[in-house]
Amino acid sequence: MPRKIKVLVVDDSAVVRQTLKEILSSDEQIEVIATSPDPFAAVEKIRAQVPDVITLDVEMPRMDGITFLQKIMSQHPIPVVMCSSLTEKGSETALKALEYGAVEIIQKPRMGTKQFLEESRIRICDAVKAAAMVHVKRISEAAYTVAPKLTADAVLEKPTTHAMIETTEKIIVVGASTGGTEALRVFLEAMPPDAPGIVIVQHMPENFTASFAKRLDSLCSISVKEAESNDTVIRGRALIAPGNHHTLLKRSGARYYVEVKDGPLVCRHRPSVDVLFRSAARYAGRNAVGVIMTGMGDDGAKGMLEMKEAGARTIAQDEESCIVFGMPKEAIKLGGVDRVLSLGNIAGEAIRSCG
Repeated sequence: MPRKIKVLVVDDSAVVRQTLKEILSSDEQIEVIATSPDPFAAVEKIRAQVPDVITLDVEMPRMDGITFLQKIMSQHPIPVVMCSSLTEKGSETALKALEYGAVEIIQKPRMGTKQFLEESRIRICDAVKAAAMVHVKRISEAAYTVAPKLTADAVLEKPTTHAMIETTEKIIVVGASTGGTEALRVFLEAMPPDAPGIVIVQHMPENFTASFAKRLDSLCSISVKEAESNDTVIRGRALIAPGNHHTLLKRSGARYYVEVKDGPLVCRHRPSVDVLFRSAARYAGRNAVGVIMTGMGDDGAKGMLEMKEAGARTIAQDEESCIVFGMPKEAIKLGGVDRVLSLGNIAGEAIRSCG
């Protein structure tokens, strides 16, 4: 039997520590070896036994989580999953955590809501497993038992007709998960001011995507914003799906726009890459270019195959440049990918494909 992933939970709330311990311990591949109320106590736990992954709160007494993260990464690097309540201020802080080396951000469980805890259980366990893979990247993604995964059928029926005929306007749709925040920065910074319109699903919790979009907007030649229903997909702009909402591409005449909607988890995610990609297959067809980037799991693989079958050009990030070679690998395995490229070459190829 494979060795379990050893996790240290660091959070100043006793309730949250216990909840996270129960959530993580419910997965047979994960073992919580200790919990700590602050970074100073966590150091003593690490000296006794080094964990494979640390879940870390942002706001704590004695030392904040960001400072502790910097110390971990400079002295004894261990994969860290930040666990934040993600207030408006906190989401900016969480964004900084990604810059300092955190593998993933998860939303702190809201107590008293059974459905939320069950949905967060899947995301939290997946985030910890992905983090463990970053630490030892060559370990294969082991199978694990979770609630049945819904497909994009839960939000969009399978297309029964071909997409509208080719037009002069092209669009790019992108899906990413673990490691995607940095990959998207590299991808979008390489885009010229008149780049084709872009729609992105990055697996993120609610209240985080607006700050992420704002940060990218300050770095890129194109504008970047969190998507809202009826936003037009236009040249020189990227729209990022808001956390906890599916985002679909739609078309009215020659105009492409997005619809932001609620719905069940698809491939254990909301927003789901599969939902975006299927909508692109249906409403854009050969007018679209699909890009699938670093991330754990298989969200986007089926949708990318549907895009390719509808005439779209499809690109996957290669294993060497991925933090986690999960989503691209599954899309390649299904036969939905035309080109496999390193991160630095994807933007140029996407633009050429639109030409």
